[in-house]
Amino acid sequence: MVKKVLLFLFLFLLLVGLYYRELVSYGWMQAKGQVSILMKVEDVGKVLADPAFPDSLKARIRLIEEIKRFGVDSLGLTPSENYTTFYDQQGKPILWVITASERYRIKAREWSFPIIGSFPYKGFFDSTRAAREEAALLEEGWDTDIGEVSAWSTLGYLKDPILSSMLARSEGSLANLILHELTHGTLFVKSDLELNENLASFVGDVGAVRFLNQKYGPDSPQLKRYEFSKVYNDAYAQHVLRGANRLDSLYNTFPNREPDAQKDSLKFQLIRQIVQDADTLLGGKLTLTKKKKDGETILPNNAYFISYQTYKSKQNSFRQEFENKFGGDFKNYLDYLKKKYPSL
Repeated sequence: MVKKVLLFLFLFLLLVGLYYRELVSYGWMQAKGQVSILMKVEDVGKVLADPAFPDSLKARIRLIEEIKRFGVDSLGLTPSENYTTFYDQQGKPILWVITASERYRIKAREWSFPIIGSFPYKGFFDSTRAAREEAALLEEGWDTDIGEVSAWSTLGYLKDPILSSMLARSEGSLANLILHELTHGTLFVKSDLELNENLASFVGDVGAVRFLNQKYGPDSPQLKRYEFSKVYNDAYAQHVLRGANRLDSLYNTFPNREPDAQKDSLKFQLIRQIVQDADTLLGGKLTLTKKKKDGETILPNNAYFISYQTYKSKQNSFRQEFENKFGGDFKNYLDYLKKKYPSL
């Protein structure tokens, strides 16, 4: 009887593995990539005690420790063991993310995963496999965008390390990044990445301003540099979001019978106009074009606009609620959001 049960269980698991072989293969690849990084990390204390490690980079690590304490004490973010270890990338990227959109709609292609839900992007620790995935999506007719990622969050399940690339960031950019990722470990709603990323971007942005003001002062070059870049980045993001709305309006006029060649002509005519309109922002030039490895300049496609919806489309809503209902009190606001949204 026991042998029959074990045989049945084995056959069941084999069938499940075959049915979900792509998901199992992807999960194994991601787990292997994550483990390979965690196996090579060093404790921050050991790095700071290393006389061969540059003092300028040690100062950045100590700054991360300060940012983390500020996030917990002043903003109400959840304490964690994140950023207590260090991983040397040796100048190489380690994670790539693919975004995909329908060809004639600003609508993300979503990937579903156990426990954490649906995501409008897919990460890869293996660049070769990322390229294969993008090629397959292009073959299916999706617009795609692929890029390197400078940080990620395991939502407190693992100790996310300080990556060596983080240490090259300015004070404000570093504060934004760390507070953004710590927000994911505080509140993460299943299958609502637009809410998760917009909230983390909002906390990272407003939190960075508060941290810089507290540490360096209201007239400090660190704060002024960050606020200048924020004006530029906000203008850029709003321009891209307006462009996404313009594209969707155009796509809604497309009859189903119209040939794809005509649709593509109108689509990229508008995208070219959106790119050119960026030149007028802030009296300077904002570049919406991308470049291939061979130097050929290409226009962005729908997937590029999807990324800005994921990270920036709800910023004004969060800010208005934060300021008008909670008077700028971060802790009360986060408590309210944690009660409102079920978090993983």
